[in-house]
Amino acid sequence: MAAGGELVVAPGTLVTPLAREEAAARGISIKIETVASGGTASSGVAGGTSLAGRTTGGAGRVVALGADHGGYDLKEELKAYLQAWGYTPLDLGTSSREPVDYPDFAEAVANAVARGDAWRGVVIDSAGIGSSIAANKVPGARAALCYDRATARNSREHNDANILSMGARLIAPEAAREILAAWLETKFAGGRHQKRVDKIVAIEARQRKS
Repeated sequence: MAAGGELVVAPGTLVTPLAREEAAARGISIKIETVASGGTASSGVAGGTSLAGRTTGGAGRVVALGADHGGYDLKEELKAYLQAWGYTPLDLGTSSREPVDYPDFAEAVANAVARGDAWRGVVIDSAGIGSSIAANKVPGARAALCYDRATARNSREHNDANILSMGARLIAPEAAREILAAWLETKFAGGRHQKRVDKIVAIEARQRKS
């Protein structure tokens, strides 16, 4: 594409730092295609830039979502991306910006994952800390607070995290989308990490008996 041109990308396109640098260097204007209520495609200026391909491989797997009022807007954005990527969102609330308590929604997501109603879960509040603490009180939940793609990948590769926690006031929506995509696509490495995850599970078992 010529310098100074415009590139329209599909919803769910994964943004990479290299793409940002390349686009900025070439003066390329990036727009993300959106779908209006009538089903007509339109475009809006992206908060960042992207030259990468779309995330694929969801295969309809269920991802439970929960957020308090501070995370509501980001939850709604990520829910749309999950649908675009082929996952099935299970929205467990909240349903507005009215003040609510984050432990209620973190627990609901953790229970859904622990019961097997959802393949993975995502919890969001203003900082992400409280929701991760609450979710981890549910046996079988391994919630990881992630703030970039490196922590997202590490939580999956090393810890087999099944719940992603994010802070809506600390992470831009574009960054949250990248974190979610990386987290969903990263597989547990197993091997030496399996022994350590087994020890985490053993701690849960001992606490249940005590």
